[in-house]
Amino acid sequence: MVTPTALEAELFEVAGAVPDPELPVLTLQELGVLRAVRLGHADAVEVELTPTYTGCPAIEAMSLDIERALHAHGVREVTVRTVLTPAWSTDDISAEGRRKLREFGIAPPRAVRGPGPVPLELGPTRSGRTTGRTPVAAAAGHAVPAGSAAAVVEPTQASAQTPAEAPVAAADPIRCPLCGSAETELLSRFSSTACKALRRCLACREPFDHFKEL
Repeated sequence: MVTPTALEAELFEVAGAVPDPELPVLTLQELGVLRAVRLGHADAVEVELTPTYTGCPAIEAMSLDIERALHAHGVREVTVRTVLTPAWSTDDISAEGRRKLREFGIAPPRAVRGPGPVPLELGPTRSGRTTGRTPVAAAAGHAVPAGSAAAVVEPTQASAQTPAEAPVAAADPIRCPLCGSAETELLSRFSSTACKALRRCLACREPFDHFKEL
């Protein structure tokens, strides 16, 4: 790992202070999308930026805002490069960013990944059994003798959880940012932006946005 120079660290703070265009309560550094700022030749820097998801429409606005901020700081040439590896996760949002989200009335995302290997949950499978007809043969109208090698294999029952949903168990509820109650319900999987869901608190009855885990 290359240690940034004092000037690179200073320029990182300048670029990181740019507010997120979709959620200006957070800076790009607090959101965790700013990866690095590297010096090139004289008066030139390269910035590495990771979108919250591939095809995020805000990435262009983020890049332009970073260029303006660094130009205003005296940098003549700014190149913003989009990097997709490692992928961004809501775990990259800083503690300060989560505090700001909560104060702004948005439930912050819960932790998705802990240290160490990432566990994967696999659903149970049911073994195939021999029958008188296979799906292909049945569709064609041909009988298959019982006891032959042909068998019907029933589809695998995959887990209904997505990788982002699996680690956040019911023991870690989504709390209302207004009153702190853990008794909330989902109203819509999407809210003002694709990264937020609309929920309602069952205690204070107020609706609120939840920054979805990814």
